[in-house]
Amino acid sequence: MSTPYPFTAIVGMDDLRLGLLLNAVSPAVGGVLVRGEKGTAKSTAVRALSALLPEVPVVSGCRFSCDPAAPDPACPDGPHEAGGGVARAARMVELPVGASEDRLVGALDIERALAEGVKAFEPGLLADAHRGILYVDEVNLLHDHLVDLLLDAAAMGASYVEREGVSVRHAARFLLVGTMNPEEGELRPQLLDRFGLTVEVAASREPDQRVEVVRRRLAYDDDPAGFAARWADDETALRSRITAARALLPEVRLGDGALRQIAATCAAFEVDGMRADIVMARTATALAAWAGRTDVLAEDVRQAALLALPHRRRRNPFDAPGLDEDKLDDTLEEFSDEEDDPDPDGPGGGGRPPQDGPDVPPQGDAGQGDTPAQPQEAEGGEPQGAGGGEQQPVRAAEPFRTKVLSVPGLGEGATGRRSRARTEHGRTTGARRPRGALTKLHLAATVQAAAPHQRARGRSGRGLVVRRDDLRQATREGREGNLVLFVVDASGSMAARQRMGAVKGAVLSLLLDAYQRRDKVGLITFRGKDAELALPPTSSVDAAAARLETLPTGGRTPLAAGLLRAHDVLRVERLRDPSRRPLLVVVTDGRATGGVDPVALAARAARLHAAEGTAAIVVDCESGPVRLGLAGTLAGDLGGAAVTLDELRADSIAGLVRDVQGSRRAA
Repeated sequence: MSTPYPFTAIVGMDDLRLGLLLNAVSPAVGGVLVRGEKGTAKSTAVRALSALLPEVPVVSGCRFSCDPAAPDPACPDGPHEAGGGVARAARMVELPVGASEDRLVGALDIERALAEGVKAFEPGLLADAHRGILYVDEVNLLHDHLVDLLLDAAAMGASYVEREGVSVRHAARFLLVGTMNPEEGELRPQLLDRFGLTVEVAASREPDQRVEVVRRRLAYDDDPAGFAARWADDETALRSRITAARALLPEVRLGDGALRQIAATCAAFEVDGMRADIVMARTATALAAWAGRTDVLAEDVRQAALLALPHRRRRNPFDAPGLDEDKLDDTLEEFSDEEDDPDPDGPGGGGRPPQDGPDVPPQGDAGQGDTPAQPQEAEGGEPQGAGGGEQQPVRAAEPFRTKVLSVPGLGEGATGRRSRARTEHGRTTGARRPRGALTKLHLAATVQAAAPHQRARGRSGRGLVVRRDDLRQATREGREGNLVLFVVDASGSMAARQRMGAVKGAVLSLLLDAYQRRDKVGLITFRGKDAELALPPTSSVDAAAARLETLPTGGRTPLAAGLLRAHDVLRVERLRDPSRRPLLVVVTDGRATGGVDPVALAARAARLHAAEGTAAIVVDCESGPVRLGLAGTLAGDLGGAAVTLDELRADSIAGLVRDVQGSRRAA
């Protein structure tokens, strides 16, 4: 077995280590989500924590790690008698991104359940992680239904497996740790809220600290056992401190003054629901126990807010996480109650774990990047001609709720919320023979397949004699996520400030819609002489929004170049992920300039997409009293539809009138 990197040897990363240690002291805090760039010791810290946790007493032979002092009365391996048991190390169970639902929650043998009436259950990762750590690397890449199952089990402390009326329940209490790189996509706000704490990590910019990181890592790689031995005393001391804090936790008093500060802070930052208040209370209590105190101080409430609130105040994926620390301090001071708080100079002071080396700056708004200053409005609002120079970026208009754009037909892509698809979850539409392991039984079709053979199989009792050949897989229809590729005209014909602001607002609205529907997105812009892939296809819509915000305009309109670049990108993506169907969204007024016969060249490029069956939408940005209708012609060449900026809105009256007129003509 490999020797884990010592937790106490990690340089810096104070917030990361503190968040993990607080969950080790009080698992009721609700886990921790670690957000940060690649190569910042996220996984190393989580794996190192498991070695610090105290041994766990378990019932001998129980696959569900029941506590011998209080065995679970509903344990599938039970009933167990109280007392006895053996001690083992706390487990760290890793959930792979590509795991199936049965691997996570466990699998029932449906064939034995139907034929013999036996609940033959094979435990999953949730059972393995009971009373230990469940670690999910790249949690933002997990399918939504798996994340829902995972967080439901974490909230209820139990896992329920139900298949066609056969159900199994077992305890599943664990320390949940998720890591993610925001560049690869965000978690939905509802799922973010289910993690108790969140921490942002980034590599240090201090040369001395970076040198120490490299020095320690090289020493560990050369001799893992020897390196771990040099840190053994520190590890033992930290393990003892965790044990002492756990023992002290029930004695910690959360006074009315601290509770008022917690409630006032959550209200001041307008977080949704009450989970934030509860998590802050538990975190502040754990901080006091970690510091060796029996009373919660204002400093505990402040640190709890910095860990529990940043991810809960986000309203959309384009909001940067973090808290206004000045506002936090003002709120705590306004609702301070000196009489209720114990002596701030008492023992324990501070909740940070011990660490050699320089401190990492505290979590907050620092490091999130300053909002770039918006350019001043130039006099006059006329667009530049085809040969004009580059204009400064224009701020996007406010986003709005868009109409649903979908790919026609029935796909088989990754689970999402946009287009119709055959999926593992959704409404049942039929049955088929299983290809590989059976995942969703179609009970009626299975009984129908087995019924004609009962006499030949010698059936004598009430039970149905079912063979594996009789089993039928349910086919279901749900929704899939697509690849939404934006091709945005940034040429001089679009350069009027008000017009470009509206265009950016429309694209931003579509990006927000793509985030909610779990799509991948890409961004191509064209202006001047060529087209640029501003953002390769990714799950990070906030990265696309950032590229859009700094998009300059001006120059000629190489529409054909934009369409050809899109064709190349989609060709590569079809090879990488054949099941994810693309949706091409071209944002333009339809004009094409530059070169010989640019309009005909653009039409030929559009027909390449039509020949491959790519679903396409043209967002017509043409404005003014005289309109050429070029965007509609382009949509025809693409084999798609054209919508105006106004019709793109979900509440558009123009779109409603068009739909009504279309239905009347059809009637």
